[in-house]
Amino acid sequence: MAAPDHLFNARNNFYLGAYQAAINCSDVSNLSPDEAIERDCIVHRSHIALGQLQFVISEIDSSAPTALQAVKLLALYFASPENKESTISSLKEWLADPAIGNNSTLRLIAGIIFMHEHDYNEALKHTNSGGTMDLHALNVQIFLKMHRSDYAERQLRAMQQIDEDHTLTQLASAWLNLAVGGSKIQEAYLIFQDFSEKYQMTSLILNGKAVCCMHMGSFDEAETLLLDALQKDASDPETLANLVVCCLHLGKSSSKFLSRLKLSHPEHVLVKRASTAEESFDRAVQSVAG
Repeated sequence: MAAPDHLFNARNNFYLGAYQAAINCSDVSNLSPDEAIERDCIVHRSHIALGQLQFVISEIDSSAPTALQAVKLLALYFASPENKESTISSLKEWLADPAIGNNSTLRLIAGIIFMHEHDYNEALKHTNSGGTMDLHALNVQIFLKMHRSDYAERQLRAMQQIDEDHTLTQLASAWLNLAVGGSKIQEAYLIFQDFSEKYQMTSLILNGKAVCCMHMGSFDEAETLLLDALQKDASDPETLANLVVCCLHLGKSSSKFLSRLKLSHPEHVLVKRASTAEESFDRAVQSVAG
């Protein structure tokens, strides 16, 4: 008989974006040392997702296990963009250390950081061999960012062979369906709908449903879902970015959402695109005026 999975709820809440719930249900007894480390990683990664970076940095000291040190690096990476280079060089040092370089959490964090750096080949160097569902799911994301849905599909098949019903397998399937488009959008919508019926409604689930609605041309429904998501987290970058797109399709003003996105996430791809477009427009106006 399989051993009970004491961390199922904490892990599942984390995957679906219910970060406070993941923290709240992590107080589990009878954990093995490995499970205790995994629990602490889930809790600290949830704090990172909630923007509580300094808390994580101060909580994890230098005597903590490798997996937790890796999570602290992720907090440092997001907390101080100006020290990004030193964070990345520490990361590379650890990855090159034969004693700890193959730690699955360290490889996962490396993948996340290099994906944020848009250095997909470097990310895959550390994630591609898989080993955990989290690594497989991250590979799916990386391949989709590289516009290689064929490779993403291969990763998804590997996940389905391990556990077809796993939350990450379902999420990865929805991501791939959205990337492929067409009739697959309806399948992606049903996955998010299923999550919303089974679990606490989160910003991640609402955004998933909203993006499917936008693909299917249901912008009014998408707007309702996104405004719900905004109630849950007023500065979530995906919600704000999706609202900008949704408002443009509905012929409504998107400026308040774009302004909020600029303030809270100045590095977001949509902010960068908007400012490039604004600069081009200004240049064009000047050349006409000149």
